[in-house]
Amino acid sequence: MSDKKVLVIFGATGKQGGSIIQSIQNDPRTASTFAIRGITRDANKPNALALKEKGVEVVTADMEDKESFVVTNYWEHLDAKRETQQGKNVADVAAELGVQHYIFSSLYNIKELSGGILSKVHHFDSKAEVESYIRTSLPNLPSTFFLAGCYMSNMPGQQILPDPSTGVYTYALPVPGDKAGIPMFDVRDTGKFIKGILLNREKTLGKRVLGATKYMSPNEVIEVFKKVKVETAKEKGAQYNEVPADIYKAFLPPAIADEYTQNMVLLGTYGYYGWESLDWSHSIVDEPLTTWEEFVATEPAWADLK
Repeated sequence: MSDKKVLVIFGATGKQGGSIIQSIQNDPRTASTFAIRGITRDANKPNALALKEKGVEVVTADMEDKESFVVTNYWEHLDAKRETQQGKNVADVAAELGVQHYIFSSLYNIKELSGGILSKVHHFDSKAEVESYIRTSLPNLPSTFFLAGCYMSNMPGQQILPDPSTGVYTYALPVPGDKAGIPMFDVRDTGKFIKGILLNREKTLGKRVLGATKYMSPNEVIEVFKKVKVETAKEKGAQYNEVPADIYKAFLPPAIADEYTQNMVLLGTYGYYGWESLDWSHSIVDEPLTTWEEFVATEPAWADLK
């Protein structure tokens, strides 16, 4: 252990953190190089204890406390300023400790990307503000920025749903059906990208790594669903409906309505990643990335659909 580099992972008990730990431990190159220290707010909860059994050093800390792979959590408090401060806190400490490679989970600044038109996508802009802070205020902190795409896991139960009156599986967004702007990402692939960053340190320093398998259009998303779940599609039907942004917004909880609607509008206008190619990000990954077809076929929430 003492001969290994220490890889510190914030949010170690979450899906992203768990994916990173699995990828690092399963590859002999990284397993022999890194000792993993997982940061969590409760080292006694079952997920944390399970990590200990896998040889992970589990440490209690809170990003609210400056003294205590960095993933901040906007949705926990719906507070952009709070998330930004969390990100700055951890980056400041990393710089003070002389961390040799800092990987921050970032996103694009959508207010800037859209020229102020989409000004309420706060969970993007807050992360982008931390990235900007790291680049400008902590230039001596060697950093890479990982930008996760649209979670495939949000589709079942949240986006592709049976219509209550007809039973037809319906996918509805304020996005043109043929606009291939959805960067499809299985959160379980996080570790594949992070491992790629660690194994390509010099190549990735100062760069953004885009975490997605493929850009897809809403029509493609629903067609793959129909292809995999053939009997369900035949019996009940499956379709994509483009809806006006104001109608889409009306179905959302008020606290997130503006933000979530603008987030979806982004997919068909300025682009989740500003329409940047995924090719370079894929070049550092040496494991197959999960396709949407594979996800649909194996997703437990859809296990009863044929």
